[in-house]
Amino acid sequence: MKASLVISGLVAVLVGFGGSVAVVIAAAGSLGATEAQMASWITVLCISMAMGSLLLSWRSKMPVVLAWSTPGAALIAASTGIDMAQAVGAFLVAGALIALTGLIRPLGAAMARIPTALATALLAGVLFNFVVGAVVDSVAFVALGLPMAVTFLLVRLWSAAWAVIASICLGVGIVLSLGMHEPLPALALAAPVLIMPVFDAGVALGLALPLYVVTIASQNLPGVAVLRADGYAPPVPTILTVTGVLSLLSAPFGGHTTSLAAITAAICTGPDAHPDPGERWKAGLVYGAGYAGLALIGASVVVIAASLPPELITILAGLALIGPFMGALRAAFGGGGDGFPPALTFAVTASGVSIWSIGAPFWGLAIGLVAMALSGLQKAGRRA
Repeated sequence: MKASLVISGLVAVLVGFGGSVAVVIAAAGSLGATEAQMASWITVLCISMAMGSLLLSWRSKMPVVLAWSTPGAALIAASTGIDMAQAVGAFLVAGALIALTGLIRPLGAAMARIPTALATALLAGVLFNFVVGAVVDSVAFVALGLPMAVTFLLVRLWSAAWAVIASICLGVGIVLSLGMHEPLPALALAAPVLIMPVFDAGVALGLALPLYVVTIASQNLPGVAVLRADGYAPPVPTILTVTGVLSLLSAPFGGHTTSLAAITAAICTGPDAHPDPGERWKAGLVYGAGYAGLALIGASVVVIAASLPPELITILAGLALIGPFMGALRAAFGGGGDGFPPALTFAVTASGVSIWSIGAPFWGLAIGLVAMALSGLQKAGRRA
């Protein structure tokens, strides 16, 4: 196997895992997960991504690499009043919806009709509080936040993905050198923990449905676009079905949704991986093997993170999500259409309001759809 294939696959693993693991930890923490449940969450997602990437890349002979849904993790972390059992119920519902989208053509068509401006405005509203949280904690803890922010800005001139990795390394180094951490515990092997789900209608509408929407709109669709941009014709229904089934299998152990990788996928799909497009699928095998290795250290990642100050996790999560936040804003408001419906979706989602135990993302999407429908009726009336 060409060395560039191995390097591309491993770099994609490093960037994808290191650049967003803080968001997943924040999501688990917001649900009150124990350390064992957090470790289980990360472990089963790594196993799911490894299995799916190996299977889909081998069967399709394309570099089809999977990732956890980072926007989905951000959505979970922004939720309130939900515990792990209820979240697992929502994860199962979201996984089933993703699988059905691949299996049932009308459902896929219905999902495709959700306006991109509203789906991305919903995502921007979810990510907003993470970015703001990073600013607030950076100001409150200048000795930690300022060097991380400066490093991020400078390295980002060269590479946005590596800017997050550099900030992680510097932040951890500062925390260790200044003694801003609890005693570091012994490392441990991962052990999945079964969590019995609780199904709640309010959580299904307030978390499961938005999780499904942002995973499809912000991960799977861009992931398909990356593959197509490099000349591939990915089997979209098969990919959705496989990722949905993998999400269903990982949900009882705490994992949220598995999806196509988007930004990190480009590391494996382009000519830098291999000049011959027909050979690049092997980078997907390396990628899958890399995540299989990471599955063994999921518990260690969590126990180390638990000993670090929570402000470090907040700053890292905010820095990691600045890029997706910019992209979501650009897609929501940069199309030249009516900006009022996406503005409503963004504002309501960012507010974090909960009505009838249904979270803000659902209400943000709902009010945006209503506003867009009323605008369409008004335009139709003018033409009549």
